[in-house]
Formats: sequence, structure tokens, C-alpha cells
Amino acid sequence: MAEQLQAGKPRIAMVAAGSARGELGGAERFFTGLTQALCDIGFEAELVAVPSDESSFEAIQRSYLRFYDLDLSRFDGVISSKAPSYALRHPNHVCYLQHTMRVFYDMFDLEFPQHPQELLEQRHFIQLLDTALLRAPHTRKLLAIGQEVSDRLKLYNGLEAEEIIHHPTTLGGLHEGAFDYFFLPGRLHRWKRVGLAIAAMRETRMPARLLISGDGEDAERFHAEAAGDERIVFLGRVSDQQLAELYANARAALFVPMREDMGLITFEAMNSGTPVITVNDSGEPANIVRHGETGLVCAPEPATLAEAMEKLWAQPELARAMGAAGRASIAHITWENVARRLGHALGFGDFLAMREM
Repeated sequence: MAEQLQAGKPRIAMVAAGSARGELGGAERFFTGLTQALCDIGFEAELVAVPSDESSFEAIQRSYLRFYDLDLSRFDGVISSKAPSYALRHPNHVCYLQHTMRVFYDMFDLEFPQHPQELLEQRHFIQLLDTALLRAPHTRKLLAIGQEVSDRLKLYNGLEAEEIIHHPTTLGGLHEGAFDYFFLPGRLHRWKRVGLAIAAMRETRMPARLLISGDGEDAERFHAEAAGDERIVFLGRVSDQQLAELYANARAALFVPMREDMGLITFEAMNSGTPVITVNDSGEPANIVRHGETGLVCAPEPATLAEAMEKLWAQPELARAMGAAGRASIAHITWENVARRLGHALGFGDFLAMREM
């Protein structure tokens, strides 16, 4: 450590498992946000992005090997996050885990209800491999982005995350606005349960609109489920500026996924002074939202979700109060705090202390 301090700034690699199709989403915002935050507090940080192909089991195996074969020797410390980036090799490796490949974990039964023997063997192999890669000595420290990820680690891999560190969004321009409609942003995928929000909207007689932004594999299915209800409007992909405006002017943001790892939608809505309506099996959103204070947490059923929406539609002053409380509740979650905790996890506490002198 003394030699590193004398030589100058410690060099840190943020090793990212990127989409093989070049898609940009919450994970990519996380990679760039953390890399910039590390630079801002004095490190020489670099984003090392490697495409990860999950189109077949053979492609997944090749992706693990691609990270395993990375030459990261020029760095003093490395941070991995999303599977399979933690397959990398480095003596000072900290994993700040976003998630393992969930199709081999909590989503296996949903995606493969028939349990073919070949897939069972593949699941067993991936879980054993992840367990070996995520524990010492391969990984010096294991951190998690949320309680949901930490609980999944313990259940499936028998591993304990040393710290849970929520991170903020990189979406700028978030602000308050009018409370005119309900808003559901994000990927149009069955795990996000957009259909649940659509069904809830159909249960109501409110004149309010439900605006849905984003695109995804199940877009056609959700369009069909919403057909005939003019209150439900699909916006497609929107710019960051449009997204900030949509958050600002919503009466509430709906976020009803299945066992979400963290979900930046929760924080983005709260930073906009917009309350969040979620469900009690949504994973980390249900851990973050305080029912009746910063939003509403209800059962994952159309009728109860509709009741929550009607409550906030009828009481705009309650929605505004919840939004203000939500913003205050996450004020401590900053990129600087995240970067400092990662710097300490990598063993660079002395360097950070010298920077503060």
C-alpha cells in the first residue's frame, strides 16, 4: 500500500458484463456512474466492458472464460459486479454484486417448469461455479447492491455479503412537477409484471392515464392486454430528458417486478418527489418503500393494486407528502459514499485519508 501511495493514484478497473446486443439500461448506468465516482474521489478508474452472451449455455460458458482470461495486471484493484464478470482473476478483487444469472436461480422454475434433466445439470453447474468464484480467496470481499441480492446469495450459494450498499441513479434533471398520471417505466418483460399494472388499471374507473415507457421482449403481449383502454398509453423508448419529465409529473410511479435486485426506478421516482406503488414480493423495492410514508406496498393482485392507485388519485396532497418523504429518505445515497466504501473495501483507506488532509 505504501508503494502505491508513493507512486500516485491507485488504478482501479470497473469490470462490466455488457449486453452482447449493445443494449443500455440500469446496469450500464451503474457501471459508468461508479467509474466516474471513483475518479471524482481521486482514483484512476477505468471501465473495462466485456460483452456477455447468454443466448445459449455454450455461449454462457464462453462468457465466463472470457472474463477469467482477462489480463488486469496493470490495475491495483478491480471491482466486478454482474455475472459473469466475477470470474476475473486479480489478487485485489472486490465483487459489488448486482446479480448472478437469475434464470439459474430464483427464476428457474418460472422459465423451465418442466425441469429437463439437462437444464437441472446446467443450473447445478452454474451455482457451484458462482459459489467458488464469489468466495475467498478468488474474491477478496463480497458486497451486494441490496438485501434481495444478499438473501439470494445466502439461499442458493451459502455466502454472506459483508455489506449492502445501495447506489443512486445517474439520471439527471430529476425534479418535482404536476401530479397528472400514473407512470410505469422500464423494460417490457414478464419479470417486470407490466401486465399486473395493466390489469389493475382496468379494475379502476379513474379518468387518470397510465403512461408506460420502454420496450422489451414482451411488448406485443402487453399491448394486447391493454387493447381497448384508451387510458393506457405506450410511449416506447424515451430520452433521458423525457424520462425525467415523466417522473416529475406522475401522481405515482408503479413498480411491480418479481423479486427485483434493486431497481433504480424506485430511487428515480423518489428523487423526483414522486411516491412509489409497489408490491410485497417485488424484492428490493418493497424493502425501500415505507408503506404509507414514502409510497404504498400492496399484495401483487390487480384489485389491491387498483385500490392503491385510486387512493393516491383521490388524495393528491397525500401523494405529494409521500413524495417529499421519499426524497428525504434516500438523501444519504450518493455516488461519493458508494465510491468511498468501495475504495475502503479494496484496501485504499490510507489513500482516501491522505486525500482528505
